[in-house]
Amino acid sequence: MTGEIFEENRPRLRAVAYRMLGSLAEADDALQEAWLRADRADTGDVENPAGWLTTVVARVCLNMLRSREHRREEPLEGPLGEPLAESEAARAVADAVDPEEEALVADSVGLALLVVLDTLSPAERLAFVLHDMFGVPFDEIAPMLERTPAAVRQSASRARRRVRGAPLPQADPVRQRRVTGAYLAATRGGDFDALLALLHPDVVLRADRMVVPTPEPIVVTGSRPVAEGAMASMGRARFADLVLVDGRPGMAMLENGRLRVVLRFTFEAGDSGLITGIDVIAEPERLQKLELTVWS
Repeated sequence: MTGEIFEENRPRLRAVAYRMLGSLAEADDALQEAWLRADRADTGDVENPAGWLTTVVARVCLNMLRSREHRREEPLEGPLGEPLAESEAARAVADAVDPEEEALVADSVGLALLVVLDTLSPAERLAFVLHDMFGVPFDEIAPMLERTPAAVRQSASRARRRVRGAPLPQADPVRQRRVTGAYLAATRGGDFDALLALLHPDVVLRADRMVVPTPEPIVVTGSRPVAEGAMASMGRARFADLVLVDGRPGMAMLENGRLRVVLRFTFEAGDSGLITGIDVIAEPERLQKLELTVWS
């Protein structure tokens, strides 16, 4: 496999890897590994270099996804602004790419989509990304997963139901989406007054022990203290998007392509629609139990 052929296909291969991994740094690592494999392989009989390279990249990404499941989760920056211990590996990944480029690419793909993709199993993610996003037939995906095409089709179908999203099964969905979107916009933009206007004076925020971290969960009461905590998470809000959390309005935040924090909102009944409660979830065990879907 010549370097010229690989470079011709690099944009598509990087797009595949990014959707598989959700991180530009890891996507570039996957492409580097794929090139090393391609350079060593005997490709004289390869009739479709682009398809063959896609398969190589997909296999590398699948191995990386599977290795994540055996890796201990590291707490990063807390959404309330308190600095958490950050591992050297996490810092290395964060420094590997331009955060502006990462944010632009994430927005172009769709942050909510990336959030939901990170909740899928490696097999479901591979099946959905390759088939639904890049048109790879199921019979070509099946050998990568050592499954039948019918089983791969089922994996893609399960992923598709999560990605397609669901309507909000509550009253006033338009208003709740507007308020949740305004909360995200105010947090991203550092608009304290706008955020304060969305919160009920007696709003209660509950954060689990992984958020800060502390020996016990944290409870913050009152619109001003809650707004001050949200303002401290402006950087993380760049990688957040609206999602449904167990069918309720919420936001999810990514870090290095991984789901790190979920916010689940409750609202005051009546015309005000102010936010009365925010559950902040960061413990890996709790995150794994949540059902996140794209908010359609």
